[in-house]
Parts: sequence; C-alpha cells; structure tokens
Amino acid sequence: MRNIWIICRKELKSYFSSPIAYLLLTMFALIFGFFFWNAVGFFVVEGAEMQMTGQMGTMNINDQIIRPLLDNASVLGLFFIPMITMRLFAEEKRTGTIELLATSPVRDIEIILGKWFAALALYACLLLCSALNFAFLFRYGNPDWKPLAIGYLGLLLQAGGLLALGTFISTLTRNQIIAGAATFGLCLMLWVFAWVSGYDSATWATVLAYLSVVTHFNFFGEGVIHSKDAVFYLTVIFLGLFFTARSMESLRWRS
Repeated sequence: MRNIWIICRKELKSYFSSPIAYLLLTMFALIFGFFFWNAVGFFVVEGAEMQMTGQMGTMNINDQIIRPLLDNASVLGLFFIPMITMRLFAEEKRTGTIELLATSPVRDIEIILGKWFAALALYACLLLCSALNFAFLFRYGNPDWKPLAIGYLGLLLQAGGLLALGTFISTLTRNQIIAGAATFGLCLMLWVFAWVSGYDSATWATVLAYLSVVTHFNFFGEGVIHSKDAVFYLTVIFLGLFFTARSMESLRWRS
C-alpha cells in the first residue's frame, strides 16, 4: 500500500507541476459553469413565465437543473478522461523510464493502481469544480442533496472504468496523441452503444446497449443506486486494470 501511495503522489505531483492539471481544471470549470448558468437561467425564466400566466406547475431543482447538469458532466468526461490518461504510460515509454519501472522491485499492480488512483483523484478534482456551482443552489434554493451525492458516485464509478481502459491503452504506445485519440474513440463507442436500443430490440442490440456507460448512469442520475449498475462499472474497472497488468507483464519480459 505504501508503494501505491508513493506512485500516486508522484503522478499527482507531475500533473500539478505542469500546466496539464491547471488547464484541465480551468477548462472544466468554465464549460461546466456555462452549462450551470444556462440551466439556472432557463429555470428562472420558466418560473417567471409560469407566475405571469398563473400556471400552477411544479418546479423541481433536482429534475430541471441538477440531473441535466450531471448528464452534461458525464459527457464532458468523454473529452477530459483521454487527456488525463494519455500520458500515464506513454510518457514513460517516450522518456525511456518504463524500463526502470519494469525492472524495479515494485510490483506491477502497485504501479498500475498508483497511476490509476492519481488519474481518478485528478478527475475528482474536476468534479469538485462543478460542486462549487451546486453550492449556490443550496445557498439560494432547497434541493435534495441525496440524488446529487448518488449522481456524483455514479460519475466517479463511470470515470473509474473509463480511466482504467485509458490506462491500458496508454501502455500500448509511446505516443500520447495516439493514446488520447484511441481512448477517446473507445469512450465514445461505449457512449453511443446505447443508441441501438432506440431502433432495434434484437439480442445483439440489447447486449450493445447494456455495454454502454450511459445505460448504467441513468439511474445514478435519478438518485437511485442499482447493484447491477455498480457491478457493471466495477467490472469495467477490473477488466481495464487486468488488461493493463497483462500489458505491463509483457513489457517486463521484454525489458
């Protein structure tokens, strides 16, 4: 466990000692802030129009602001996750330090978990930026915090799976651009798999829809935890890290 923490701390330091982390944090904060500003603006305008017309509709902050924004945060992950994972092992290969890692007394699983936890911690920092926006809702409104907390849990589980897959892809090349592009392509495919269920109910379509990360986030976004959705994300995390370990093992044999 000590080695995992040392590697995780080293990776986080490398993120924040370069412009990478600050650029990602700034971009995520600005984009999500724009989404938040628009969502609140539409909510306020709709409420004012209902008052002027005398309508007695029900305005719900969780359904009309928080849930759509969590979906938007999930979409943003498709673009930010590849930028987080593309350097994890590709940079080590490019600089030649991968041989030192492969021949060091530190176990492969400790290296992998250390780097993965660092990537997950950086993504959690991005989500923290979005949480600052929601603080205004609790200051001036009365939303239910439980669906928001469950939604963030879903975002972390979803990101954990995609980060694990991106970590594996990063072990396959020394080029960060290729690693990032391949990770984005895989994340996008796992996102759009859900579309096939809209026009086909055959077995293959059902299987593809089940493999979509969107399908398993829907209930988290509604504030409901289903064990099958949590198990799916944990399985993706396990498979991503397992394939990474096999790739690292091959690198160790070649070193």
